[in-house]
Amino acid sequence: MSSLTDPVKLTADLIKCASVTPAEAGALVLLQQRLEAAGFECTRVDRNGISNLFARWGQKGHPRSFGFNGHTDVVPIGDEAAWTSDPFGAEIRDGVLFGRGACDMKSGVAAFVAAAIDLVTETPPDGAVIIAITGDEEGDARDGTIALLDWMNAENEAMSACLVGEPTCPNVMGEMMKIGRRGSMTAYFTATGVQGHSAYPHRAKNPVSAMAQLMADLAAHELDQGTTHFDPSTLAVTTIDTGNAANNVIPAQCSATVNIRFNDAHNSADLIAWLSEQADKAASKSGIEFAIRTQVSGESFMTEPGPLSDLVAKTVAAETGVTPVLSTSGGTSDARFVQAHCPVVEFGLVGKTMHQVDEQVEVAQIEQLKSVYRKILDGYFA
Repeated sequence: MSSLTDPVKLTADLIKCASVTPAEAGALVLLQQRLEAAGFECTRVDRNGISNLFARWGQKGHPRSFGFNGHTDVVPIGDEAAWTSDPFGAEIRDGVLFGRGACDMKSGVAAFVAAAIDLVTETPPDGAVIIAITGDEEGDARDGTIALLDWMNAENEAMSACLVGEPTCPNVMGEMMKIGRRGSMTAYFTATGVQGHSAYPHRAKNPVSAMAQLMADLAAHELDQGTTHFDPSTLAVTTIDTGNAANNVIPAQCSATVNIRFNDAHNSADLIAWLSEQADKAASKSGIEFAIRTQVSGESFMTEPGPLSDLVAKTVAAETGVTPVLSTSGGTSDARFVQAHCPVVEFGLVGKTMHQVDEQVEVAQIEQLKSVYRKILDGYFA
């Protein structure tokens, strides 16, 4: 196996790039060098300080243009003293590669880049292979994959199908792939009352008790019982704050935050309207003024089971001996942006150590993942 297509070495080289969002740290430079050496046409699509890389082998606009999407940015290391090896040292011990990004998702990027290079150099396909890699998946995600897709639209570049290489398997390699994701939104509530002495509560308007009641009502509400391909939607109260250090003062304001993960029975606009209605009811009942600010990370989406998911599932089963469940569970990923461009599915490694101290991946799994990706490419272009 050449150094160009060894996915373990490439993963290690990428881990050594300390690309904590938004730092590029040489990761995309390294990938561009490897891809250009294999005949890919590469373009940096940087925007607002975020580094992104687009690479294409083959004819622009070919109706069969298979794409891979992933990210090289990583989360901070946390407590460095808690690591048993250098977080950016890419140490291999007992067949396990350690380092920040080993699991999420430099191994996935290395595997699909290596598979793509092997394909185009060994059995050039009738079609195009596209690699779209961002440095902003772990951040705000406003100038990462969105920037790549904006640029592709302006340049008439297109993928006919896409595989996102995020870790998708909970415990066993091959057990799960993603055909969609729940939507995600956050609502920030502010309740404003009248400050007063706690010994004379009738002279104040207490926003804390009103906020606590509203949050309890929201948390107790059943949004739905799930849909055909999705688990029930969830609403979690994540914080209630006053910033009040005095035990004898009723504060004037209280804030709270809720996070909603919603299935295809809802959209963010309808949920925002419902939250506003509940806040209005709470205000009418308590005499407390409520204000809401919302942030939508993504709508729910799903790629209907069909040729793409069939190809990925069949290949994964053949290579791992495990038939993957077609899932929509978990958090958000950049597939939420790609789904508006073309059919998209996700498949990658076991994700148990994502974002943890001593993040790690079995070397054999990286090699197996490259094999899966290569066979998917073979099957797509057959």
